[in-house]
Amino acid sequence: MRNFELYNPTNLVFGKDQIKKISNLIPEGSKVLMLYGGGSIKTNGVYEQVIAALSKFEVIEFAGIEANPEYSTLIKALDVIKKEKIDFMLAVGGGSVIDGTKFLSSAALYEGDSPWDILANRIRTTKGLPFGTVLTLPATGSEMNSGAVVSRKETNEKLPMGGPGLFPQFSICDPSVVASIPERQLANGVADAYTHVLEQYMTYPTEAHLQDRISESILQTLIEVAPRIMKDPSNYDVAANFMWCCTMALNGLIQKGVPTDWSVHMIAHEITAHYGVDHARTLAIILPSAYEYQFDKKKEKLAQYAERVWNISEGTVEEKAKKAIEKTESFYQSMGIQTRLSEYTDDYQGFASKAAKSLEAHGMSKLGEHGDITPDVVEKIVEMAY
Repeated sequence: MRNFELYNPTNLVFGKDQIKKISNLIPEGSKVLMLYGGGSIKTNGVYEQVIAALSKFEVIEFAGIEANPEYSTLIKALDVIKKEKIDFMLAVGGGSVIDGTKFLSSAALYEGDSPWDILANRIRTTKGLPFGTVLTLPATGSEMNSGAVVSRKETNEKLPMGGPGLFPQFSICDPSVVASIPERQLANGVADAYTHVLEQYMTYPTEAHLQDRISESILQTLIEVAPRIMKDPSNYDVAANFMWCCTMALNGLIQKGVPTDWSVHMIAHEITAHYGVDHARTLAIILPSAYEYQFDKKKEKLAQYAERVWNISEGTVEEKAKKAIEKTESFYQSMGIQTRLSEYTDDYQGFASKAAKSLEAHGMSKLGEHGDITPDVVEKIVEMAY
């Protein structure tokens, strides 16, 4: 097991009827900017609950943050923050709204020429404008971590950012909100969380037994709850397990002391940037091909995953590993998620080269746990995913 430090200051408030606690979690006298997306919170009751909880604060609203938070939209919100002298933000939504708020947290205190530099130059944020979250869509784990991803359509870019200054001060997680989530978004949430775990688990054995077992338990739970949450999202107990899995998948715990991959995410971001495909679905497109290409380096962990998560006990290491990849792809497909780029667009020829060049331009030329996923390898993996 590797050396590690574990730091996570987010106060997670989980369960029914917890939104009302916001009034005691935001510093008294704060001027609050409430950020949300397309307005679904106004149809599922969350908006009314949040407004009631903010009754003693001066509140300004900013709506319209996209499913992949768009830089140009966030710059408009940044103007509001500066003009109105906002001193606290509240993100009400899923991972995209929270990610956008994290960018604003960093940008509000950034003294450089352009806020885009934070992303383009991968500037680590050590201090940001304080914010909290009310989670409405379990998926990304952004409610309990310090990472974010922001898109820029004009340049076909989607870039990550982060730093210890970007943890939410608090996050309200009420599983009741899951009841109103459309089936497509539920599938995306499961796939996103599942892939988050695999990015931290599917590398090579390092004698980190507890981390492995925790990762495997999250995967097993997601497999168990996926068909149930898709069938009946109003089942509170199922929704609670789904939401907690999504948070646990990326709150920093299972990545400690182990090597991590994240190449699937970086390559998949290029698909969203160029085609606008849902983030979770881009992961399902890239992951099987990535594992097939890196088969020899990942086969031991793939076989362990096959045994412990999918109960595949027969066969050689290689046979189990191959079945593990097949099972994973089938799991995505069982939720109605297509796993080939050609199932999303006819304009895919030549994209592999574009994706490789884009990642290289952003300094991502040595991806993966071994740092051996070069632009040439990226191109081959993407072509395999056609």
